[in-house]
Amino acid sequence: MIPLEELDVYKVSMEIGDLIWDKVEKWPAFARDTLGKQFVRSADSIALNIAEGYGRYFYKENKNFCFYSRGSGKETSSALKKAIMRKLVSKEENDLIETKLISYFKLINGYIKSIGSVKSDGESETPINDK
Repeated sequence: MIPLEELDVYKVSMEIGDLIWDKVEKWPAFARDTLGKQFVRSADSIALNIAEGYGRYFYKENKNFCFYSRGSGKETSSALKKAIMRKLVSKEENDLIETKLISYFKLINGYIKSIGSVKSDGESETPINDK
């Protein structure tokens, strides 16, 4: 079983949350209290939903939480667009976050497709926490 912390999709999602946190904590109070809090919550929710799904016993539940994670990724993308329009994020910061989000979406789609699939040796490709 692959530990959660070794899944690339989880690693990238954790990086996204930290990037957003580091940026938003420097915003002015009004921006932080309005868009900032939602931006951080959606970014953190990306990794948190992957973790919750990973901890579920059934493949279908794991997939559902990955879908929630993907939705949080889209919410984060929208918050990033608002932050750019409001001049809260620089072009360089936007490019870095966008690159991470693009990578995340590729990884989460592949992870979702792999959940519950079986290799030729009969072992599941996707870990299910059976403890």
